[in-house]
This record gives sequence, C-alpha cells and structure tokens, in this order.
Amino acid sequence: MPLSIPTLVTGSAGRIGRAVVAELQRRGHQVRGFDRVPASVPSDHVTGDLTDRAALERAMQGIECLIHLAATPDDVDDVLGQIVPDNIAGLFHVMEAARLAGVKRLVLASSGQVNWGQQMRGEVPVRVTDPPSPKYWYAASKMFLEAIGCGFAETHGISVIVARLGWCPRTLAQVEEIAAAEWAQDVYLSPGDAGRFFACAVEAPPEVRHLVVYAASRPVHRERFDLSETAAWLGYEPEERWPQGIEVIDKAAVTRFGL
Repeated sequence: MPLSIPTLVTGSAGRIGRAVVAELQRRGHQVRGFDRVPASVPSDHVTGDLTDRAALERAMQGIECLIHLAATPDDVDDVLGQIVPDNIAGLFHVMEAARLAGVKRLVLASSGQVNWGQQMRGEVPVRVTDPPSPKYWYAASKMFLEAIGCGFAETHGISVIVARLGWCPRTLAQVEEIAAAEWAQDVYLSPGDAGRFFACAVEAPPEVRHLVVYAASRPVHRERFDLSETAAWLGYEPEERWPQGIEVIDKAAVTRFGL
C-alpha cells in the first residue's frame, strides 16, 4: 500500500472515530469521514445514514481502505429498531458499497463482548481461537460482522481485518462504570491507543488477507485479551492504561483520577 492511503472512516464523529481520524491525519493519510451528523473534521466529510446507499457510494469513491466504526454501539431496548437497521442492514450496504467501489482493505470494528461469558467466568486471557460466548444482541450482531468479513476475504479476495475492541468510554457515566470495576479497567481502550491501533491496521502489509485480533490498552490488574497476534501481524503495542486518556471524555477526570 502507498505511504498515504485514502481511507474512509464511518462513524467519524464518534469517540473512537475522532481519535482514528486524528491519528491517520497525523501520519499523513488522506481521510474522509462518514457520519449521520455533519462534521468539520475531517474536512472531506459525507453526511448520511448507514442505509443511505447513494451517500455511501459517494463516500467510497477513490477509497483504498475502509474503517467501519458506525453502529449502534451497545445493547438497547429497541433491538429491531436500532441494532438490526444499523448493525445488520447498515453493514450490508457498507460492505457492498465498498466491494463495488474496489476498496482493497476493510477494517471492521467488532467487540470484546463476543467472548463475554468467558471473560465473566475468569477464563482469561481470551484468544481469538476461543469459541464465542456473546453477551447479547449487540455482540451477536458483531459475530455477524465477523462472519461476513471472513466471507468477503474468501469470496472476493479483499483484505479484511476484524478488530475486537476493548471499552473506549463515550460518556462520563461509562467512565464511572470503568472506575468501579477492576475487570473493566483491564479491557479499557484509550482514545489514543484506539487511534494508533487503527492506523496500524490501515498500514498493515497487503499480505494480511484475513485477520481477527483484539485491541485494548495495557491492563491494570491482569491480561484479559491476548494481544500477541495484534503485535505480530499489525505491530500494535498499547502505550496507555486506565485512566490515561479519559480527560478527552471528562476534563475533570484529570483531578478526580490523579492524572
């Protein structure tokens, strides 16, 4: 892949999306954003919904790598009204638009929740070869994403990297939840580490054809995700651990958590 890789980030206005855009731009990549809300960063931005095929097709023009972050990001009461249209139907439109546009690499955001049962039983660190034990419907939708990612790699020859992400909090309430639970601190993914991980995925050599890896920051208490494959294939090593990076969510946390 060339030094400057034209990359589309769906969900670019979200917590992880903003961090990814910033890191890619810092490294000199051409970045286009896609989100349902207008945004000024990056300046090349397409506004649209995941089921807006025309908007997705515009966004895919000239793109070599897709980072697909946009989704309903956790379990909700209205599964049929949010998770199904966003994480299933929306995924269909994103993947097909990318395929038809000739995108060379897909980096798909999955979740550590696909191995929830194993984590809660304390059978850690979780490895990508371990059988799934999804938390609920959100995690099940991510298993669907992982399956079709494998299908696209096998059927269409597209490079697909699936990222099972740790917990990158979006709200002060989520920061408080992580602060109250040791296990949550060990699956924490700081915004800075999230940006660096996805940049490594974009820059991975073209011979990476299909890969499933975990992405998290450094654990505080014990290792819960096996990051050895992430380091070996992508060269990603986390630089931060809880609570580093939460000042992006809540500036007052600098004082409350001794940063």
